[in-house]
Amino acid sequence: MNKFVYLFKEGRADMRALLGGKGANLAEMTNIGLPVPPGMTITTAACIEYYRLGRKLPDGLMDEVKRNLTVVEEQAGKKFGDLTNPLLVSVRSGAMFSMPGMMDTILNLGLNEQTVQSVANNTGNLRFAYDSYRRFIQMFGDVVLEIPKYEFEDLLNQQKENQGVKYDQELTPESLRKVIDSYKKLVRSKTGRAFPEDPMEQLKMAIEAVFRSWNNDRAIIYRNLNKIAHDLGTAVNIQSMVFGNMGNDSGTGVAFTRNPSTGENTLYGEFLTNAQGEDVVAGIRTPRPIIQLKEEMPEMYTEFVRIARLLESHYKNMQDIEFTIERGRLYILQTRNGKRTAQASVRIAYEMAQEGLITKQQALLLVDPSQLDQLLHRQIDSQAQLNVIAKGLPASPGAASGQVVFDADEAEHLGKMGKKVLLVRTETTPDDIHGIVAAQGVLTSRGGMTSHAAVVARGMGKPCVCGCEAIKIDYIKEEFSVGTTVIKKGELVSIDGATGRVILGQVPMKDPEISAEYTALLSWADEVKYLGIRANADTPEDAKKAREFGATGIGLVRTEHMFMGQDRLPHVQQMILAETLEDRQKALSYLLPMQEGDFYGILKAMEGYPVTIRLLDPPLHEFLPSLEELLIETTELRVTGKDPVLLEEKLRLLKKVRSLHEFNPMLGHRGCRLGITFPEIYEMQITAIFNAAARLTQEGYKVLPEVEVPLTIDVNEMKLFKGKIDAIAKATMAAVNVKFHYAVGTMIELPRACVIADELAEFCDFFSFGTNDLTQTTFGFSRDDAEGKFLPHYLESKILKENPFIVIDRKGVGAFMDMAVKRGRKTRPDLEIGICGEHGGEPNSVAFCHEVGLNYVSCSPYRVPIARLAAAQAAISDGEIIGTR
Repeated sequence: MNKFVYLFKEGRADMRALLGGKGANLAEMTNIGLPVPPGMTITTAACIEYYRLGRKLPDGLMDEVKRNLTVVEEQAGKKFGDLTNPLLVSVRSGAMFSMPGMMDTILNLGLNEQTVQSVANNTGNLRFAYDSYRRFIQMFGDVVLEIPKYEFEDLLNQQKENQGVKYDQELTPESLRKVIDSYKKLVRSKTGRAFPEDPMEQLKMAIEAVFRSWNNDRAIIYRNLNKIAHDLGTAVNIQSMVFGNMGNDSGTGVAFTRNPSTGENTLYGEFLTNAQGEDVVAGIRTPRPIIQLKEEMPEMYTEFVRIARLLESHYKNMQDIEFTIERGRLYILQTRNGKRTAQASVRIAYEMAQEGLITKQQALLLVDPSQLDQLLHRQIDSQAQLNVIAKGLPASPGAASGQVVFDADEAEHLGKMGKKVLLVRTETTPDDIHGIVAAQGVLTSRGGMTSHAAVVARGMGKPCVCGCEAIKIDYIKEEFSVGTTVIKKGELVSIDGATGRVILGQVPMKDPEISAEYTALLSWADEVKYLGIRANADTPEDAKKAREFGATGIGLVRTEHMFMGQDRLPHVQQMILAETLEDRQKALSYLLPMQEGDFYGILKAMEGYPVTIRLLDPPLHEFLPSLEELLIETTELRVTGKDPVLLEEKLRLLKKVRSLHEFNPMLGHRGCRLGITFPEIYEMQITAIFNAAARLTQEGYKVLPEVEVPLTIDVNEMKLFKGKIDAIAKATMAAVNVKFHYAVGTMIELPRACVIADELAEFCDFFSFGTNDLTQTTFGFSRDDAEGKFLPHYLESKILKENPFIVIDRKGVGAFMDMAVKRGRKTRPDLEIGICGEHGGEPNSVAFCHEVGLNYVSCSPYRVPIARLAAAQAAISDGEIIGTR
């Protein structure tokens, strides 16, 4: 027979999965000799069985509860339901992962018309007894009988009005008796039966209610937000009641062993005298700072400080502790690892290591890598009142406020005038790059986490919210609307790129603060990690920023982003429109020195470190105006007859756009396919790379260019390009009589490339996984369409546990990656392998890259610190990243 109930003395801290976090901690504290009121825990397994049986308690569970209850009675010196010395209990939820306030609690269980009189006689305090009974009926009515809480509150407020008092504690015993009677009438009218008097019936109903609360709406939402599985179940803790509302020598409070906002090593919390725990959080009375307990009850304060230090030392983490003082005796009701800000998290981890409480490695495991993002970007002040009008995808972290503009040229113009603007577009294109540079942030109504706006903004460290389909943009009227709210050009709007929120008006911001503790913690991470950390950068400025953040190389230079500048786009379009090879090469001759200058700047900024430069990847039509825009322009020119020469030019452009049109351009004429059909484009780029490398070598710099061929699917592609790259490198070195190191490799972004990785490795010095395209082609999803339309439903329905574009899908995409690593290194054991998609800055994905044996991960510059810490945690944590619990 299954054991469903454990006394506190039978449990341990490592039984969290079975006893829940609260039950495991109560057991651990009991066993290290702390003053914990005696009790028992019903396991999460019982909850899972309850749901398996169709919301029915497992056979024998209540018999097991009764047997253990006799032991609790002996420990407490009281008897459940006894008419002379009754034991009262609390019934609380407690899941494996902390879910504060999401599930239900019932206090003072065991009171009825007889036992309430016994409590009054034993304490000599009728008011206390009636107040406890009133609270019990209200909580039981709300949680177990599902009568709305406000209906009880209305009756309580009515009685306070009748007596002419403001606060609950001012009610007389007579008034409380009337409240109890009115509560019981409410229960009878709502349920059709009297309030249960039998304590054992009360207990059974409460256990079932706590199990039910595992699947209440707020608990489900919380688990979805925090990526907690829905099949874990909650434990139920049944514990002897102790009372903080028995007079001025009693009280209750909550305290952290360190300041959860700043990390300062000082006790931080609040308490109330003559109160129960719910009063501290209910806002009925104003709690006082914990330090004032030192004046009011000095012995209790000294004892609490001793226990707080003991708990922090035992758990090796900052603790959040609930306590009650009953008639001059201190009881510890709960401890758990305390929630804290990013700033506090870093300081606490660092200082605990400096104090010798934990090792450096343990310190690294105390910090959630994702929190580091908060320290590098401006953030919205957490105290601010916000008018959130819409929500999109959190595409690039940080926050920004600015005047709404809908045009990139206007954004640039206003930016030069010192105005702060927010660029709002349906989606951005290469043409908008100058507007993005000038804007404080970007908001789009379409596009996913790897859309143009998202990628460019992340690289620049600018906040961006993408795919906000709730906003409807009207370019003609220069306004956007959300429902009935209309925001016109020039009005102030704010975005939070970390949450996807769109907020009306300007909001107060906080600037990032990089502390000495942060710098030290990341240096510790660098000492233990195996993975190298590179950055994705398209400009020398990006490269410098990446180096500041600790990147030791560039894992991806997207050369197409260099074509987006306003001085280059005309030449790029001329190249695309060219009808002859001669015309195309003429256009490329203008682009060659520009590209060379770009590569020169990036290679110089990353001197001594490898720089992976990807040859042109996107379809050519992306550099041309859209078909819709051209149709409108040509129609207007025809109707007005204003400019026949311009009309002819636009018609020629329209013809070319139509000829380049593809039904699915992401699977069409792009990547190395461009290099095969238009070899002169790739030859220009390769020449520019090696010219820059040669110049820098002549100037005494050590440069390490890596030429990357995108989207390969066959060994013959790599054989062709490897020969071409080697030939241009050899010719360049010979022409200026220098030698420099270079490498040739491919981006692995298609399933077929993973399968033939052993063949590709014959002609590659390195592989770099492009996991965005690999995820799209493995799933058969178009990312922009999936994230905006059906993927949220897949996540809500738990068909997929994670968004595969944010966290690497280990079963599918991960299996292809593992295959490519093994097959590639079978051919070439020294093959360098990395990842260059945004997965490279996501902690779970970084851990997977460590597990499959990659050499490095690459991500946007602002995610480099996250990747450094995540890589260290992957190296030392055996699969569990403690900071991300």
